[in-house]
Amino acid sequence: MRIAFDIQPLLNNSKSGVGFYEHGLVTELVNKKKEDQFYLQFFSYKNREEKRKIAKRYLSNNTEMDECTYFPGSLYRVLMSFIYFPYHFFFKKQAEITHFFNFCIPPGVKGKKVVTIHDMTFRAYPGTMRWKTKMVLALNIKKSIRRADKIIADSEFTKKEMQKYYSVNETKIAVVPCGIDFNIFHTEYNDDTISEVKTKYKITGDYFLYLGTLEPRKNIEGLIKAYAIFCKKHSNEAIPKLVLAGGKGWNYETIFSAVKEYSLEERIYFTGYVADEDVPKLMAGAYAFCFPSFYEGFGMPPLEAMACGTPVLTSNNSSLTEVTADAAFKVNPNSIEEIADGLEVLWQDKQLYHELRKKGIEQAKKYSWENAANLLYNVYKEL
Repeated sequence: MRIAFDIQPLLNNSKSGVGFYEHGLVTELVNKKKEDQFYLQFFSYKNREEKRKIAKRYLSNNTEMDECTYFPGSLYRVLMSFIYFPYHFFFKKQAEITHFFNFCIPPGVKGKKVVTIHDMTFRAYPGTMRWKTKMVLALNIKKSIRRADKIIADSEFTKKEMQKYYSVNETKIAVVPCGIDFNIFHTEYNDDTISEVKTKYKITGDYFLYLGTLEPRKNIEGLIKAYAIFCKKHSNEAIPKLVLAGGKGWNYETIFSAVKEYSLEERIYFTGYVADEDVPKLMAGAYAFCFPSFYEGFGMPPLEAMACGTPVLTSNNSSLTEVTADAAFKVNPNSIEEIADGLEVLWQDKQLYHELRKKGIEQAKKYSWENAANLLYNVYKEL
């Protein structure tokens, strides 16, 4: 097969969840499916050398770059929302299948078309997204669903959400979950390695960890309020700090305001963006991983933390119940008291704490990039 990937989500050293999803699948496919030909398609009008440098990481004997150097990709993504501007004008390689990993299929793509739609946040929780992102999705999702020969969902939950909001025929959707790189996320990090990364990010002692973008959908403000209750209950005791790791997304100001409002400046640490190589070490060193998100299409961080042997507190909603099964402590993300009680249980109930650690390690093993790539490859073969 001749398969093209739109690799725009990969061309940033600070990859988002979409970028990590595509990275895992593309890496696995180009390295394992040697009998097929792969094309890496991207616009390189701006930052050409940097984009080429990143794209070259995915090259192998059966993989070629197919770039458009003369037209800005950002401009094309705006124009395609309003006018018919054929995608195939910009790329030379003729693929049998082209896969778009970031929600939208542009017009004028030759051959079979596959799109991954990761979630329905812009319909279910529109207030938690940037207006620009909502507008792009509102203008393009229906058209992308119509253009697609196959739609990929990260989870059964997202598949049902697409059926709910767009009445998509069940047979048009295939589920290909995220995976975990077990060479990176594992339980073998030693105390010295963890101590080094804690020193780098100025963390001392035990800590609860949130790791992800600082934005409204992740319910970080709710976690801070719950942690304030936990701290009040243990005002004279040595308890874990709360580490909020990740770059600023949007509408994050209230997160910092909440820390000041509850006078938690000495107990809550902000690390800023965490380098990829430090993520598993921070997870492995955490007392527990906290992810009380309002809504997820999959939710990779809880599984990655489980793979590192760290017990997880997460939400009892969306895809998170599906992905974490019975291996995490579940809370209602809309209840500050429940989140606080969850922190309390993880801190006090050592038997449950160790049970969740064991269950988490086993649950994480169910999700590998090899399995995910095989599922996706079977979708391609059926087209």
